[in-house]
Parts: sequence; structure tokens; C-alpha cells
Amino acid sequence: MPLRLIFMGTPDFAVPTLRELAAHGHEIVAVYTRAPKPAGRGMKLQPTPVDLAANELNIPVLTPKTLKTPEAEAEFRAYNADAAVVVAYGMILPQSILGAVPLGCYNLHASLLPRWRGAAPINRAIMAGDTESGVMVMKMDIGLDTGDVALTARVPVTDEMTAQELHDELAPRGADLMVEAMNALERGRLELVPQDEDGVIYAAKIGKAEAHIDWSRPARDVLRHIHGLSPFPGAWFEYGDGSASVRIKVLRCEIVNGGGTPGALLDEHLTIACGEGAIRLIEIQRAGKQPMHVKDFLRGTPLKPPLRVS
Repeated sequence: MPLRLIFMGTPDFAVPTLRELAAHGHEIVAVYTRAPKPAGRGMKLQPTPVDLAANELNIPVLTPKTLKTPEAEAEFRAYNADAAVVVAYGMILPQSILGAVPLGCYNLHASLLPRWRGAAPINRAIMAGDTESGVMVMKMDIGLDTGDVALTARVPVTDEMTAQELHDELAPRGADLMVEAMNALERGRLELVPQDEDGVIYAAKIGKAEAHIDWSRPARDVLRHIHGLSPFPGAWFEYGDGSASVRIKVLRCEIVNGGGTPGALLDEHLTIACGEGAIRLIEIQRAGKQPMHVKDFLRGTPLKPPLRVS
């Protein structure tokens, strides 16, 4: 028989898994997600992507502020679910919740565990220069992404790939993987393997200060930094002095031949020298504006050597 599942997730990344589980006949008895937040010019309350998808599927939605109270545990247990599926929920599940479903809670994590446990595995994989990433289905325990692994899907990571592109590659792969895992769990055939104790690295949340581009680093490091933060929060640089300085987010770039003082413009096409080598900017975004190709930006704002950015 199909499983009775509680689904717990928040962003776009989680939506394909919710939809695929429902499409494959599993009964999603409730969806847990984060509460709506003000967004946009009017600062209207905006439901999460998972909230919107659950409403389309006519699934009850809950947005508790905490799961650590007896009331939260009782409400969770009252759904009489067989298992819970967790995808980028954004809240820590206490032991009382982990133990409230007989078959356990299963997390879809966007890395090749134990590498990049934690909050920002997609960004960190690209920023670190990894050549491979993936998704894993893991049975959750009280630790941070430390549970036994059930299934894995791997994808290559290239220098040209942005965080958004890796996200978009992993989300549907993860959805298929979780469906496979829940189907195996339903048959009593889901096998679990403990994580390797070697190679543990934590993917800390991206700090604001990290988004500032350090032009003294080698060109490939700068490129990976830019692509790992694209489109959000967006790696940035500034040009100009004092109150006249302008901040530019860089969303896409490429490595080119050249070199010079780090941060120096090398031509009229926004080629910028790094500590070793150079990069050419391809897509950028000014504050409050839409992303644009560098050619379009330069038509209205020609930047030329000997300008230096910081």
C-alpha cells in the first residue's frame, strides 16, 4: 500500500519532490513549511513555494514556529503517518519528532555526504572548485546531516555552472531519488549505509562579507566564487570613490588570457585582472535593476582602463 507521509520543506528546491511523491500515489497527509514572509514592493506576506504547491494539491499546510513543544509533537503524531520526508525545511527536527513516525524521517540533501553537511551545500561545492556534486536520501538522526544514507545520485560540476544551474539539475534528480526511496521503504527493502567518517566538511551559511569579490585570488577561484553565489546573494565589486561608488553584482563570467594588478580593467569589455590570470564578466546586475549582459551595460556606462575596481 502507498505510504502515509508528512512532507516538510520550504523553497523551490523541495517542490519537485512534493509533486513527484503525490504523483506516484503516496498519500501526503500534511505539509509543514515556514510561515509566509513579507516580500516585494508592497511587503505583502508571501507563502513559500512549498506552501503554494501544497495548496494546488489540496494538502493541509502547517507553519509552526517551533517543533519542540508537546503540542507540536501531538499534532505531528495525530496524522498517523508512516514516515516523514524532509527537503530544505529550514527547522531542526527534535528527537520527539524524529521518533514520532514508525518508519522514520528521510532527508534529501544536496551534496555527496559527508562532504558539505549543513546549510549551503550547493554554493559551497561550486565555490570550493568541486568537480562533482549530487543528492542523497538519508535517514535522519539527531545530528546535522549525519544519518545513514539510502540512495545517491551524482552529477558533474563544471566551471561554467552557477549555483542556480546546479540547483536546477539536482532538484528533479532528488525528486526521483526520494520516490525511489519511498517505494523501497514501502516494500521493506530500503537499505541504509552509515556515512564515511572521513571527509566531513560543513557547508556554513553564506555570510554577507563573503560576497565581496577578492581580486587578489587566482582567476579560477574568482570565477568559482562568482558562480557559487549566482544568482543569490550575488558576488559583487565596486568602482568609483566615496558616495559616488557603484556596486555591481556579477552573475556569470569566464576565464581569459591576461594579467595585471588585481582589480585593474584590462580592456573596454570588463576584463579584470586577478591575482593570477583574468576573468571577463558576462552577466551583471546593478542594485535595483534586472540582470543584464555586459554589452548592454557598457552601452550606457562605458568603463575603460586604467579604472580599477575593488
